[in-house]
Amino acid sequence: MAITRHLLPWLGAVSLLAACAPLGPDYQRPSFLPAGGASAEQAALVRYKEAAALLQPVTTAVPARAWWQEFADPTLDAMMGELIANNPTLAQAAARERQAQATLVQARSARVPTLGGNLAVTRSSQPGVGGRTTMTGTSLGLAASWEVDLWGRVRRTIEAGEASATASKADFDAATLSMRAQLVTAYGNLRALDAQAALLDEVVVAYERTLSLTRNRYEAGVAARADVAQAELQWLNAKAQRIDGDSQRAALEHAMAVLLGRPPSAFSLPRVGQFTLAVPPVAASLPSELLRRRPDIVAAERRVAAANAQIGIAVAAWYPTLSLSGSFGERGTTLADLAALPNRIWSLGPALALSLFDGGARDGARAQAMAAYDQTAASYRQTVLSALADVEDNLAARRVLVEEMEVQREAVRAAQQALTIALNQYKAGTVSYLNVVTAQTAEYTARRSEIALRAQFFATTVSLLRALGG
Repeated sequence: MAITRHLLPWLGAVSLLAACAPLGPDYQRPSFLPAGGASAEQAALVRYKEAAALLQPVTTAVPARAWWQEFADPTLDAMMGELIANNPTLAQAAARERQAQATLVQARSARVPTLGGNLAVTRSSQPGVGGRTTMTGTSLGLAASWEVDLWGRVRRTIEAGEASATASKADFDAATLSMRAQLVTAYGNLRALDAQAALLDEVVVAYERTLSLTRNRYEAGVAARADVAQAELQWLNAKAQRIDGDSQRAALEHAMAVLLGRPPSAFSLPRVGQFTLAVPPVAASLPSELLRRRPDIVAAERRVAAANAQIGIAVAAWYPTLSLSGSFGERGTTLADLAALPNRIWSLGPALALSLFDGGARDGARAQAMAAYDQTAASYRQTVLSALADVEDNLAARRVLVEEMEVQREAVRAAQQALTIALNQYKAGTVSYLNVVTAQTAEYTARRSEIALRAQFFATTVSLLRALGG
């Protein structure tokens, strides 16, 4: 009861003092434009400049669905679970997130007192009147201490820890989004190579038939030997291109294996004949929504908040620290003495500490914290502007590719008609074989360009989805 009577006045005073607002500036999210650009910033968050007509407005609730499932490919869908489980980059990001959470737990522990205990048994010897005297000392005690958060140093530390933990979670989300986008893009490129390989297989067969036709005409005396040589050269070139595509496909398989955390020798995908990956419309979202959804922006903004809290920590260093400490225990010469009331000891009291001279260390710490805040704020602005540009770039590319693919489809039809006419004219002997070669090359180039454009449109859609935060 005596301890309680002494403690209550201190606790009341400390409670009043600890209720003070923490030092340092309260956090406000910085603008992503320089001072004076508020109206321009608001305008930038209203709409995208490029290709807004391509965005599909969301008028009803959209069921929760992983964005890569919109491409409607079971193989791709199955690989995503393996990516999350085995990708080394994601494992590093997850470990950093756990580390940030542990740091936050450590920071929060400063809000409560620390409690320790000790038990000691010592023997000592010292000279006396009748000779040396040997004594045994026994002590058992508890000690507690607590720093009163008068100026908000602990609160600002927790604030910084919470912001850093959220930033680490956003970093993990950003890494996940990036790895998924890389996997989807690589898969799309691989399927485009499969489609090009199927096209080349078809072209090689067609060129071989043309070569046979040319040889027959040469043997019949109605074609020149040069026509045979040219047909054979074209056929061999197509076969060489077909072989070269295999090396590119192998490199993509190896890259996908690394993303999935597998050795390249343990991963392969069967070929498909056509590029059948569906390309979905992209749901509309305002630029202002991008600031909330895109994980790299979230991470950058939370790091600004953490840097702002560090300013408060640096400012609090100028003020005295108040700590309360107390101890309670027993002391005696034997273990039995520890239960005796006269051997009980206790202490309780505050301690006030203030650094009077530090050679400019606190000035430097505060200047460092303010510079770190400016750096993170600038990094946040750069991240936002880069994200907006990323979306605009992909919207513009998607708009251009839609127009280009339509024109390319017409080009393929025209090239196929020209090839049919050239072959018929050559068989009739009205044109030279050079016309056939030219028409065949144009038809193959047009069809290959169509596949390349579809693959590019797929990759651009993936990039747009990633730019929009998935």
